[in-house]
Amino acid sequence: MSFDRRAFRNALGCFATGITVVTTVSDAGETFGLTANSFSSVSLDPPLVLFCLGRSSNALDVFTTSGRFAVNVLSETQRDLSVRFSTAIGDRWDGVEWEAWETGSPILKGCLASLDCTTESVHDGGDHVILVGRVKRLSSLPDGKPLLYYKGDYARLEE
Repeated sequence: MSFDRRAFRNALGCFATGITVVTTVSDAGETFGLTANSFSSVSLDPPLVLFCLGRSSNALDVFTTSGRFAVNVLSETQRDLSVRFSTAIGDRWDGVEWEAWETGSPILKGCLASLDCTTESVHDGGDHVILVGRVKRLSSLPDGKPLLYYKGDYARLEE
């Protein structure tokens, strides 16, 4: 490799991404959620999306075995949710409004879009795993701006 890890991260940081909170529920009914910006569409037919989860995540086992997850695309007014689900605070769910759809994964209220998925496949991705989900139900708001991440910090979409 002719570059170091920091140079690689800096280059990747030049790609602005939206921010999501990906959620699931264990077979025992315990809710899990984490902030992720490594989310992408995969296919329109069938409707597939993916997100990447670090192998060091304490929620790795539940996400890879539950068979379901939801992707909640945050709006620019939901930075607090991004921070809440990216840090190890007490109860991440305290005061968070959500509902369950077909899979039971938490759908956060007020997001720009939410996609309820069943896990289609799990793939090796180096120090991450790649979870591909088949979208079973979705919603999206007609208005609003996304919460963005760019060069290691939050960013806003200007018009």
